[in-house]
Parts: sequence; structure tokens; C-alpha cells
Amino acid sequence: MAKYFFHDENPLGRRIGWRRSRTTDIEIVGVVKDAKMFSLRDKPLRVVYTPFMQTDEVSAQTMYVRARGDAATVAAAVRQAAQRVDPNLPIFDMKTMARTLDESLFVERMVAALSVAFGGLATLLAAIGLYGVMSYSVARRTREIGIRMALGAERRSVLWLVLREVAAMVSDGVAVGVPLACALGRIVQGQLFELSAQDPVALFAAAATLALVAVVAGYLPARRATRIDPILALRYE
Repeated sequence: MAKYFFHDENPLGRRIGWRRSRTTDIEIVGVVKDAKMFSLRDKPLRVVYTPFMQTDEVSAQTMYVRARGDAATVAAAVRQAAQRVDPNLPIFDMKTMARTLDESLFVERMVAALSVAFGGLATLLAAIGLYGVMSYSVARRTREIGIRMALGAERRSVLWLVLREVAAMVSDGVAVGVPLACALGRIVQGQLFELSAQDPVALFAAAATLALVAVVAGYLPARRATRIDPILALRYE
């Protein structure tokens, strides 16, 4: 608020008033850092803090206690201290700052957990599908692999022959998936907390993870192809 109304000028000692009243009987005696009042997702608001004893209308108050030790013990001590001041003073909704933050980020964390679960399931299905495709491809090329090995092809070259198809599939998938992820990232941008939907580290990590899963899923059929007996492969129909 100080930056909005006074820019780079020193606001200390300046006087302001409320709403449309022309009375400027409020003197600025300090400036605090910006704060998020209701939710961590909200942008900092322009706020004025007034002394409690000078407030005309008083409703509920929020008090913060910095303490060490068990939260339940601290809460009991706070209640006892308040009752010594006024036995009729109601105290409710006592909780730690950690719990307050957890409640504020409950929706975000739930969405994140569901995203991780569905992402893991999608990765598993992709690995199973890739394994099935590569197994079918190796089975169809059994005779070809047998001929190559009968003509002197090394197991390493046969392994690379199969893994090359996996590399081509992964490259095509990444080439299509990354631009789509960047384009669709704007849809989920509102669900991200202080993160960018086009984070290069996240995109690289996702692509590397899928590539690793694809290589593992394709390695098993490729390894099985290197163990094909050339004599049996030549007889394969």
C-alpha cells in the first residue's frame, strides 16, 4: 500500500483517512512487509493495520504465539493466560501454523497427489504397451534375426537393432508430447502454486523418465532376441 500511494517517498509521518471521509487523522508510524491475508494463492493486498485499542468496531481477533515445545502444552498455557485476564473471553480454533498452511494448501496437495497417481498409472500402462509392441515386433522378426545371427551378426548388434526402434518411438513421442505439454500448460497454470507450467526442468525430467521407462520396457524383448537360436529361428514360421 505504501508503494501504491507514495511510490518511493517515505510514508512515515504522513496522514491518511478512511473511505470518502476527508478527515486525515490517521498517522503512518511504520511500514511492514507485504502479507497474504487469506490464502497463499492470493496476491498481497493493500492493507492498513490499526492499533487494537483505537479500533471503533472490534469483532474476532487472531493471535499468534511463538513458542517451543509441544503444541498441546502451549495451547493449554495460552488458554490459562487468557482466562486469567478475562474468564469470559472465548478462545476457539486454536491450531499450529503448520496446520494452517496444510489447510490452505489442501486442494493443491490433493490435486498434486492425484496427478502423481494418474501419472504413475499412465507411465505403467505406457510401459506395458511398449513391452507388448516390442515383443510382438521381435516375434515377427524372429526369422530375420535368425538369419542375421547365422550370417555372423553379434548379439550386441541384434540388441541395438531392437532398441533402435524403441529410441525412434521415444523420440517421436517426445517431439510430439513436449510441444503439446507446453500448449496445454496454460490450462493447468491456475492449479500451480508459484510454479510455471513451462518449467524446463520439469519437462526434461518427465521426458527423461519416459525415455528410461521405454528403454527398460524395450530392453527385455531385445535381450530375448539376442538369445534366439539361429537354427530354430530359420525354421520359424
